[in-house]
Amino acid sequence: MSPDFAGKVVLVTGAGQGIGRAIVRVFEGASVWAADINERALEALGGEAGVRTHPLDVTDEASVAGLIAEIDAAEGRLDVLVHCAGGVRGQAGRPVETVREEDWHAVMAVNATGAFLMAKHAVPLMKRGGAGRIVTIASGAGLRPSLTGIQAYTAAKHALVGLTKQLAQELGPHGITANAVAPGFVRSNPSTERQWEAYGPEGQRRLVEGIFTRRLGSPEDIAWAVRFFACERSGWITGQVLSVDGGRA
Repeated sequence: MSPDFAGKVVLVTGAGQGIGRAIVRVFEGASVWAADINERALEALGGEAGVRTHPLDVTDEASVAGLIAEIDAAEGRLDVLVHCAGGVRGQAGRPVETVREEDWHAVMAVNATGAFLMAKHAVPLMKRGGAGRIVTIASGAGLRPSLTGIQAYTAAKHALVGLTKQLAQELGPHGITANAVAPGFVRSNPSTERQWEAYGPEGQRRLVEGIFTRRLGSPEDIAWAVRFFACERSGWITGQVLSVDGGRA
C-alpha cells in the first residue's frame, strides 16, 4: 500500500474504460469512487479493493449532487476529484456548416459543463477539509486544433483548460489545487480505435513519426501524471497544463 493516498478519498469520473479505469488503479491505498454513465463498463472495477462504483451522468446536476452527498455521508470528506468523463460522444469530424446544434451541445456538455458541475459540488467538501486536488483530463485539442476535426471537442477542451486555471486562482487560498493533464493520442476506447483505423496505415505511420518518442501513449502514461498532480507533494503546483504526449514535432 502506498502511503501517499492512505486514508484519502478519491472520485474519478469517466472511470469505466481506458484512461479513467487506469486512473482508478493508480490510487492504491485510497478509497476510490469510480463513476461512469455506463454501468456495465464499471463492472470490471467492482471487485477491486478500495473501489466503489457508481453510475453518474456528469451533465445532470441532480445526479452529480446526489453522488457528492453520498460520498459525504459515507466518507465525510473528499480529497481528490479527477474529471475524466468526456470524449466525442460518437461523433466524427465534418464541415462546420453540417454540424447540428444538438451535436455541438452534447460534446460541450460532457467535457466542459460536466467539469463545472463536478467542481461546483465537490469544492464545498474540500473547503471544509482545508485541502483538495482537482485534476481535469484535457487534451492536446485544448491547446491546438484537434486531430479529431470535431469543432465542439476542440472548443470544449479549450474551455476545460480555462476553467481549470480559473479554479486554481479561486481555490488556491483554500488549499485546493487545480491542474489539467493533456493527453496526446491514446488508443483507449472505441472512439479512439475508430479514429486510429480511419487514419489507415500511412496516416498511422505519420502520426507515430510526429511523436518524439516514436510511440503512442497508454492509459497508464496518463494515469501516472494524474497521480503526480493529486499527491500531497505537488501542493505548490496549480493552474498548470501538463502535456503527456510523447513530445510533438
